[in-house]
Amino acid sequence: MTRIRSLCLFCGSRPGADPAHAETADALGRLLAANGITLVYGGGAVGLMGIAARAVKKAGGSVVGVIPRTLMRDEIAQQGLDELIVVETLHERKALMHLRSDAFLALPGSIGTLDELFEALTWRELSIHGKPIWLLGANGYWSPFMALLRHLDTEGFAPADLFDIVEELPGLPALAERLI
Repeated sequence: MTRIRSLCLFCGSRPGADPAHAETADALGRLLAANGITLVYGGGAVGLMGIAARAVKKAGGSVVGVIPRTLMRDEIAQQGLDELIVVETLHERKALMHLRSDAFLALPGSIGTLDELFEALTWRELSIHGKPIWLLGANGYWSPFMALLRHLDTEGFAPADLFDIVEELPGLPALAERLI
């Protein structure tokens, strides 16, 4: 596997009900900075997105934000990033985030997070990219999602390599092993 130099993060624009999710986002930011890995994310200052980005910057790391002009007000574009790229559409945002990243990580989030995750999974299934896709969430956050994927597999709709293209990680140490 190629060394990971940049990680695309999909996650919530809200902090969520469980404080463990915010703690994970903060620890992720510190981990990326400590390993010289650039964070590529949606450019927002709110929720888990903002927590992760600020943690990277506070620890001396590099952050690239990609935000659609229409979301600059709602997601409140994070200031002080190494690069903030303003695009016109969500499609442009996702394409640029994919292009600028060596791997994908999904932390807890809502429909937008799932949209980004499903697109990364679809592109991987179609061999548009071969980048790793990981899921990380405290207290079993991704368990229902993994159950859905197992259901797709059981019902004969999943590709044979589905569980090779997405991996649920048990915690940050497991991610650290895969990043270095």
